[in-house]
Amino acid sequence: MLMKICSLAAAATMIAGCRSDRPTAPATNAARLTSAGPMNPALIAAGQTIFRFDTYGDQTFWTDTLRMHEVIRTSVSPATALSVGLKVDVDALPAAVKAGIQNGSINLNDPATTVALLKLGAVVGVIGQVDANNTLTSVGITCALCHSTVDNSFAPSIGHRLDGWPNRDLNVGAIIALSPALTASQRAVYQSWGPGKYDARFNIDGKNMPVVIPPAFGLRHVAREIYTGDDTISYWNDYVAITQMHGHGHFVDQRIGVDVNNPPELVAPKLAALRTYQFSLETPAPIPGTFDADAARRGRMVFNSVANCASCHVGSVYTDVNQGILHTPAEDGQDPAYALRSASKLYRTTPLRGLWHPPQLKGPYFHDGHAATLEATIDHYVQLQGLSLTARQKADLVEYLKTL
Repeated sequence: MLMKICSLAAAATMIAGCRSDRPTAPATNAARLTSAGPMNPALIAAGQTIFRFDTYGDQTFWTDTLRMHEVIRTSVSPATALSVGLKVDVDALPAAVKAGIQNGSINLNDPATTVALLKLGAVVGVIGQVDANNTLTSVGITCALCHSTVDNSFAPSIGHRLDGWPNRDLNVGAIIALSPALTASQRAVYQSWGPGKYDARFNIDGKNMPVVIPPAFGLRHVAREIYTGDDTISYWNDYVAITQMHGHGHFVDQRIGVDVNNPPELVAPKLAALRTYQFSLETPAPIPGTFDADAARRGRMVFNSVANCASCHVGSVYTDVNQGILHTPAEDGQDPAYALRSASKLYRTTPLRGLWHPPQLKGPYFHDGHAATLEATIDHYVQLQGLSLTARQKADLVEYLKTL
């Protein structure tokens, strides 16, 4: 049962056909970066800077092509930015700014305030260049835009950074749709995605199949990242940095017919440090009081034996992908369409990490987010696999999953 309950980044995972532990024809030098390696403090620090602040030169796209700096400086107030899921790093705010937000003397409905926040480097995942006249002249994005959030310790959407946590409030499509450079049909696609979803293939094949933004924590012992198990963590970092963020570099993978060359190369030299920082991000521990401990103990037995979830969610990282196993869509009753866009044409068993961590992480589940709750995910497998679970067993299983 629940063999493939997917974590917040939840991906569908399936059965047949083991593959080799490396896909054929790895795409780039990123594919060689497979080992977790030692957690070198200097490399972690360098990777944190890359993750949080490096745009790989993608301003040439977000500024020159999409003209997002024009939209931001004229139309995007902090209130608007927060409404589409952008976050503010409280540690980047001077005391006077924090006081002004609290007492209302700083106008959160004025785009000029957004420009001021960008000048401070306080908008998570967005890097803006502001001139001496306080005019926003360029804007770019970083990995943290989608894969960080904040703890809301200062105010809703304003707090300390939580790197590696997927920003499930972020409406990437709505943000892109603000660009004056888009056609009406492009804008309609982007507006259809909704919060917490992104389609990393749309600009490649023109198909609209957004998936749930995955976490970037708990990856250290996972052999392959992304729902379809195409390749390693650094492969996906390279793919996203060049083909999605539109950073400068060369990404090629003949298996999916992608060859994007945007010189100079600004991504490849940073992949090792970026990976090391991501590997340092541990899965958040469950919060006491958010689950029933006694029920969770019973649910563990259901997971391991009664429902046999552990047949695919193997070991301490809860995935058999480390054994070189990928699965067909049929096993879990998932739509194969997304997998068919990938190099593997299959799915990996998603590691179960941070499935339930209020308030930031509470689903949805599966790669396309079609299960809104853990209960719905369990019911999916009960029906698909003809399991005979009592109401109590299902409830206990939910409580156990909240501890992972």
